[in-house]
Amino acid sequence: MTFPNQSPILGRVTPPSPPEAESATAPDPARARDDRSPSDDPNSHGLTDQELPDHESVDHRSLVHHRDFRWLWGGDALGQLGAQLTMLALPIYAVQHLHASEWQMGTLTAAETAAFLVIGLPAGAWVDRMRKRRVLIVADLVRALVLGFVVVAAFAGFASVPLLVVAAAAISTASVFFDVAHQSYVPGLVGLEHVVEGNSKLQATQSVAQVAAPAIGGALLRVIAAPALIAVNVVTYLISAFAVGRIAHREEPPAPETRRPMRTEIAEGLRFVVHQPILRRIVATTSLSNLGSSISGAVLVIYALRTLGLDAAAFGTLVSASAVGGLVGAFTAARLSRLVGEARIIPVSAIGFAVGGVFFPLAAVVTVPAQVVLVVGGVILYFFVIVYNVAQVSFRQRLCPPALLGRMNASVRFIVWGSMPIGALLGGWLGTHLGVTATMWVSVGVGALATLPVLISPLLRMERLPSPPAPQPSETGPSDKLSRSREPAPSDKPSGSREPGPSDEPSGSREPGPTD
Repeated sequence: MTFPNQSPILGRVTPPSPPEAESATAPDPARARDDRSPSDDPNSHGLTDQELPDHESVDHRSLVHHRDFRWLWGGDALGQLGAQLTMLALPIYAVQHLHASEWQMGTLTAAETAAFLVIGLPAGAWVDRMRKRRVLIVADLVRALVLGFVVVAAFAGFASVPLLVVAAAAISTASVFFDVAHQSYVPGLVGLEHVVEGNSKLQATQSVAQVAAPAIGGALLRVIAAPALIAVNVVTYLISAFAVGRIAHREEPPAPETRRPMRTEIAEGLRFVVHQPILRRIVATTSLSNLGSSISGAVLVIYALRTLGLDAAAFGTLVSASAVGGLVGAFTAARLSRLVGEARIIPVSAIGFAVGGVFFPLAAVVTVPAQVVLVVGGVILYFFVIVYNVAQVSFRQRLCPPALLGRMNASVRFIVWGSMPIGALLGGWLGTHLGVTATMWVSVGVGALATLPVLISPLLRMERLPSPPAPQPSETGPSDKLSRSREPAPSDKPSGSREPGPSDEPSGSREPGPTD
C-alpha cells in the first residue's frame, strides 16, 4: 500500500528503497583478529584505502564531521523535501484539475517506474562505467528541467494527462541513473565502516521530509495552485545538483581495459542476485510487495478524494501523520535489529507492513472515522517499511564487491521496481472494472502473499546473516570473482538500508513499500 509521496520517480525510497545507525551484531572473537574495518584490509572485498579519501579512511567519528557527506546529505534533504511536495501535488492536480480516470491514473503511475523495467539493467552497467558523482548531477538537472516544463504547461493552460505521463516517463529515466548511482556512490564516499550510519542519516532525512512536506503542502494547497508546489521541487533539484558538485572526493574512473561486452556485465549483475539464496528471497518479497503497493497506488488519490471524501489539505495532513511512523522507524531500526536479530528483523518487518496495509480498505467499511483508520495503518506501514529497507539495502551494499555495485543495484531494482508499472496498470484496470475499494482489497491480498518468500526462509531461525568464506584469488577468474558473494562476516557491522520507496521507498502514486 502506498501514499503519493512515495513515488520512486522523484525520490528514493532510498530508496525505501529500501539507513542504519549502528551495528546490530557484536564482533565474533574468532574472526575479529584486529580492529580493522573491511576497507582497511586490502584482501577483503570491501573498498580499499585507494578508493576512499585519505583523511576519511581512518576517521571513525560521526559522519556529521565528514565534509563531503554533509554536502550529499544536505542536497539530498532538499531534494527529498521538494520531491514530497511534488508527490502530493501532482496526482491531486491530475485528479482535481485534469479529471483523470482510474485508468489514466494507472497509466501515470506506471510511467513513473516504467524506465526501471525498460532500461534498468543496462543502466547499472553504464553507471559502473561512469563516475557516479557526475551521473547524480546530470540526473538532478534533467529532472529539474522536465518538472519546469510541467509547471509552465500548467500555468499556461496546456497541461494534460498525456503530457504528465510523458514527463513522468522522462523523470523515471533520469531517476534510474540517479538511484543506481546514489546507492553505489555512498559506500565509496564514506567507507564501509560508515555505510550503516550514512544510510541511516539519509533515510531519516527522507522520513522527516515525508512528515513535514505533505502537511506543509496540504496547507499551501488551500491558497496556491498545485503547480506552484511542483515549482519548489524544480528549485530543490537545482540546489541538490549544486551540492553534489561541491563534493571534493573524486572517484577513479573504471579502467577501460577491464570493460567487457555489455551483455556480459549485465549478466554478472543478475547472476550475483539470483545465486545468493537469502538475497533472492528478499528480492522476491520486495518485488511482490511493490506489485501490491502499485495496484493500490494507482487509485489511492481517487480513493481518498472521491470514495472517502477527503479534501487535498486533509489528505496532505493524513500523509504527514502517517509518515511519523517512518521517522520513528529510521531512528529505531538499528536498535530493533540488535534486539530481534539482523536476519530475523527482515521477515518480522515484512509481516508488519503487510498488516499495516489492511487498514486502508478497512477505512471505507468501518464506523471509525476514515482519517483515524488511515493514520493508524499508515504509521504501522511506514514504520515497518523503513525498518525493512534499513535491514536489506545496507546488507546488499556490504554483500556486493565494489566493482559490481552498480550492476547489482540495477539488477535488484529491475526486478523489484519492474513490478511497479505492471501493478499500476493492473490497478487502473481493476479500478475501472471492479471499483476502487475492491482494488484496494486486491492489493492487500498481494501484500500478504509477498511475505511468504522470507517467512519460509531460514531468516526467522537466524539471528545474524551468514558469512561464507571469501573466495581466494587463486580460485576464481576475473569475472568469477564478481559473481560470487561476500556476505558480511560476523565481525562486520549489520546490514541496513536505505527506499520510496514499497519504499526501495516505499516511493504520488504508491503507498510506501520496500522499493529498493
